[in-house]
Amino acid sequence: MRDIFFRHRVFGALFALFLFAGGAAAQTVQPADPETAGQKLDEPASEVDPYEDWNRKVYRFNETIDNWFLRPVAKGYRAVMPGFADRGVTNFFNNLTEIRNFANSVFQLKGESAVVAAGRFTYNTVFGLGGFIDVATMFELPERPEDFGQTLGYWGVESGPYLMLPFLGPSNPRDFSGFASDMLLLPSAWDLAESPDQYYARALQVVDKRADLIPAEAFMSGDGYTFVRNAYLQRRAYLINDGRTVDDPFASEDDEDLMLEDF
Repeated sequence: MRDIFFRHRVFGALFALFLFAGGAAAQTVQPADPETAGQKLDEPASEVDPYEDWNRKVYRFNETIDNWFLRPVAKGYRAVMPGFADRGVTNFFNNLTEIRNFANSVFQLKGESAVVAAGRFTYNTVFGLGGFIDVATMFELPERPEDFGQTLGYWGVESGPYLMLPFLGPSNPRDFSGFASDMLLLPSAWDLAESPDQYYARALQVVDKRADLIPAEAFMSGDGYTFVRNAYLQRRAYLINDGRTVDDPFASEDDEDLMLEDF
C-alpha cells in the first residue's frame, strides 16, 4: 500500500511538470477580444498578478527542476526516438484528450464542437491505428480544444489572480479547478494505482510532450517569467473567447513577434 501511494505521488509530480513545460509558453498566443473571461487582460499588472514576488520564486523553482530533470530526459528521448514514432506517440495521447474536448463541449452547449471531438476520436481510433495516426486532421477535422477551465469561463466564473504553482506552472483559481475536474474525465483516472503499465504510459506522455517543446525554446527571450505569463494569459483568453482577438497590455511589440507555434 505504501509503495502504491509513493508511485502515485511520483506520477503526480511528473504530470505536473508536463503542465509546467507545455501549459503556456509553447502554445500559440493569439490576440483576443477583452470580453467575459478576457477582461482581466485590461487591468493593471498589479491587479492581474498581485502575487508576482511569490510567483517569481515558484517560477525559478519549477525552472530548476525542469533544467535538472525533465529537460535532460526529454533531450535523450529526442535523440533515440525515430521521428515517425515520436509523432505517433504524440498523436496517441492527443487522441485521448478528445474525450475531455467532447465532455466540455457538451457542458458549454457547443454542439458542433462536440460532434467534431467525437468524430476525431472515432476516426483516429478506428482508422488511425488506435490514435497513432491523426487521420481526422487529414480529413480537415482539426482539434477544437476544450477544458473545464474554459467551461467555467463560459458560464461566467472569474479567473481570479494569476498564479505560478509549484510543479503545475502558470494557472489561476479557475483553471486549477478545471484541471482537477478534467483529470476525472481522462481514461483510467480512477485506477492509476492498479496497473504499473499505466504509470509508464503517463511518464511517456510527460517526456514526449516536453521533448516536443524543445525546439520552441529558441523563440523565448528576455524575462522568462514575463514571457510565460503573457503567453498564458493571452492563450487562455483566446481559448475561452473562441478565437476572438484581445490586446495584451503586458506584451511589447517584440513579445508579440515571439509568440510560439502550437504543437
